[in-house]
Amino acid sequence: MKPTLLVLAAGMGSRYGGLKQMDGLGPSGETIIDYSIYDAVKAGFGKVVYIVREYFREQMEETVKQKYAGVRTVDGAPLEFVFVTQELNKIPAGFTVPEERQKPWGTAHAVLMAKDVIHEPFAVINGDDYYGADSFRILGDWCREHEHSTGKYCIVGFELDNTLSENGTVSRGICSYDAKGNLTDIAEHLNIGKEADGVVYGDNSVNGENHVALEAKALCSMNMWGFTPDYFTLSEEIFTEFLKKNILEPKKEYYIPFAVDTIIKGGKGSCEVLSTPSHWFGVTFKEDRPGVVAKFAELVKEGVYPSPLYK
Repeated sequence: MKPTLLVLAAGMGSRYGGLKQMDGLGPSGETIIDYSIYDAVKAGFGKVVYIVREYFREQMEETVKQKYAGVRTVDGAPLEFVFVTQELNKIPAGFTVPEERQKPWGTAHAVLMAKDVIHEPFAVINGDDYYGADSFRILGDWCREHEHSTGKYCIVGFELDNTLSENGTVSRGICSYDAKGNLTDIAEHLNIGKEADGVVYGDNSVNGENHVALEAKALCSMNMWGFTPDYFTLSEEIFTEFLKKNILEPKKEYYIPFAVDTIIKGGKGSCEVLSTPSHWFGVTFKEDRPGVVAKFAELVKEGVYPSPLYK
């Protein structure tokens, strides 16, 4: 069994100032998604599902068709690609999108768009985040181990210290888990950064505590998940209930952590917290770009990746 990689690439890039999903950051113009797919293929993934917006779907499809034409999976088969769109009106029957609604319904809604094209354990990642080869290996192994499972999910937790920015403070969801390593909670922390004393500090948005010392090795969510396909059915049920309560709230979004938390607390599944030694980095603002370009150049120099990545 070869798991599927689902790439969340529907973000409009408004803060970044353009389609960062297609921005060339590697030495030969590679995008962050290019590196993620390279690592995923080496980790045994066999299909890539892109969640995109309709207005740039054609451009993405053409780019992918040209770039990955010769890419093969670990068993020599062509790497399969599927494109699915996330739009406002793709919601359960019985609901009407209010005129005030300007944007789609969040990351968990985006994942639901792939329910008809994924029937095997799958991974979910952000299209504009770099996760590292070890993370994909860990997640690929988990997916294969759960080929015949139901109600089993996972999150790849990154050590907080490995996700900090050199350009300012960040927000992170810090994972809590029980003695069996199963997720119990993700607590959002804001304004996280390492200060002159070498200690990592942040504000806990859950209990309102500000400038609290945080464990540098605490595992945090960077939106890298693993799911068995039964997740789609449960998530759609939760989304229906979400819409009943929030259909008239123009800025409310249906996020993956909320869906997973609801499943866990409803006793319908569990989510294992996996840890990775990889360093995360990504682009949110244009000012982040030079640092990411430098990191990819360094990885190529160290021999972690070839350049060009695809020939």
